[in-house]
Formats: sequence, structure tokens, C-alpha cells
Amino acid sequence: LAAQRAAAQQCERQYIEAGRAWRDAMDAVPQRPEQARVTTESLTGALLDKMLVDGEMCIRLLSTGAGDRATAHALNVAVISLLLGRAFGLARDEMLDLGVGALLHDVGKIDIPDRLHHLDDGFTSAELNAYRDHVARGVAQGRRMTLTPAALLVLAQHHEHADGSGFPMRLTVERMATGARIVSLVNRYDNLCNPALLARALTPHEALSILFAQSRTKYDPAILNAFIKMMGVYPAGSVVQLSDERYAMVVSVNSSRPLRPRLLVHDARIARDEALFLDLETEPEVGIRRSLSPAKLPREALEYLAPRHRLTYFFEPAPTRAEVEALDEEIGA
Repeated sequence: LAAQRAAAQQCERQYIEAGRAWRDAMDAVPQRPEQARVTTESLTGALLDKMLVDGEMCIRLLSTGAGDRATAHALNVAVISLLLGRAFGLARDEMLDLGVGALLHDVGKIDIPDRLHHLDDGFTSAELNAYRDHVARGVAQGRRMTLTPAALLVLAQHHEHADGSGFPMRLTVERMATGARIVSLVNRYDNLCNPALLARALTPHEALSILFAQSRTKYDPAILNAFIKMMGVYPAGSVVQLSDERYAMVVSVNSSRPLRPRLLVHDARIARDEALFLDLETEPEVGIRRSLSPAKLPREALEYLAPRHRLTYFFEPAPTRAEVEALDEEIGA
């Protein structure tokens, strides 16, 4: 339990530091564009130093954000995109371009009114065009920052779809850069889970289901399948009911064992700040029965688990098999 809490605190510190660096970069864009690029590249490099190591990685749900929604969205998209790039074995220079592009994919929004930052069904045709113009404005800002061609392609193509239904160029998958294919998908996932209007938010499980069942033609099939495998059947942030009837929230997922995530478990006998963290790797008799909407939790479980209104993600090294076995022996003793 102490190790779990220490790992969570370390992830949150790193996430908050990354959020500060991203905001510094965005503040520098208008007057110091090249400094914005340097800051963004430095942030991406720091993330890669922690990520490109031997062993597996877990996606962790954090209990705090790094500021406003724009910051959280940029970091969520960057972290998940980089983990997906890692899963595909991209080289470090490709990962650097992917990370910079992901962090800056919405940079063009600094040039349009705040009320147009998020797509709304009520937009007039003029407002819709203004919203979509953030892509071209982002590319212009990227050129001022002297981004690499590969990073610029992420900015230019992050709203394109594999079937040609995206914008602004209506490109098909064959003409999309690999980084843009990744960011297009991850951007959509995060917008489904963390929309501007929280009342429209989907659970991570629901978001994955929609991407797979209703939108699979919009994304590169190989990338979509790898994404679903990496996020797990019950992505971090999912609220679930266990086979023993207890309620829990998924806090960390290892993509190599997606059905055995780590959970925060509701137990009325234990104080919330001492809540049980359960690693299903060490509990073969317990499984996940179903995913739930937070609204369907009993009130006591809802208050105890306190599902996040907005999901923020980071990453951490997955425990090795030896560590899991040692923990299992310790628990058994």
C-alpha cells in the first residue's frame, strides 16, 4: 500500500511539472516562438527519458490535474500518444516529433475566440469554419516555431480521418503521417472522456466501445487495435463491479495484462485515505464482472471512490513478474 501511494505521488509530481512546462511553452508562442519550441522539445525529451526504458509501462489515473482543461488535454494526448508510439517501436527521433506534435496539436486555438475552442452542435456555418481554422493557424504557428516537418504534419492532420471524412484536407489513411494517425485517435478518445461540457462525458469503457463499434472506419485499424489493447478492456478511470460484488475504480493498467488492472476498492470498514489498492495480478480468485457508470454506484461507493470529473493520465513502469510474485508471497504470509 505504501509503495502504491508513493508511486502515485511521484506520478502526480511529474505530471504537475509537465503541466507547468507546457504552459510556459504556450505563453511563449506569441512573442518567443522558438523558445516555445525549445521548451516543448525539452518537455518531450524528459518524458521519453522516463518512458524509453526496458520493461513494460502502465497507464496510471491521477487524482489531481495540472491546471486548466487545455493543459490536461494536451498532456493526456501527448502521454497516451507516446505510449502508443512506444508500443509500435518508433525510434526516439520519431517519438520526439510525435510528442511535440501531440503537445502542440491545438496551438492554433490561441488565435481564435475561447467560445470557439470546442466544437458545438449549435455552431453556425461561420463559427464552424472559424473553429476548423485552428488547424491552419496551428500550422502557421508551428512554422514560426520552426518545428520539424514531421511535427508540423501532426498539427496539420490531427483532425483528418482514415476514411477521408475529416478536415481540413479530407485525407485518407494512406496520405496521413503516422504521428497524425495516432494523435487523431487519442485526441478523439480524450474529447469523449473529457468534453467541454462534463454532462456529456463518457466513461473510458464507453469511449472505447464507441471508437470500436461506431468509428472504426475513421482510424487506422492497426493503430486502433493497438490502442484498445494498450488501454485495456477497462481503462484507467473506469468504475467497475468485481466478481465478489465489491465496487472499485481502475487506477492503473498494464497493457500486457489488461484484464488484471490495479484498483482502488470501496470498503466501508476502511477510511478513504487508507483505502485498499488491489492488484488483480495477485488476486486470481477475483475478477471484474462489469463496467459501470458512476451514476449507477450506490451513494456510499460513489462518495468513497470519488470518480474523477475529468480524467488525467500519466505513466509508470509496470511491476516485473518477480515483483508481483514477491508481493503475492508477502500477502500470503
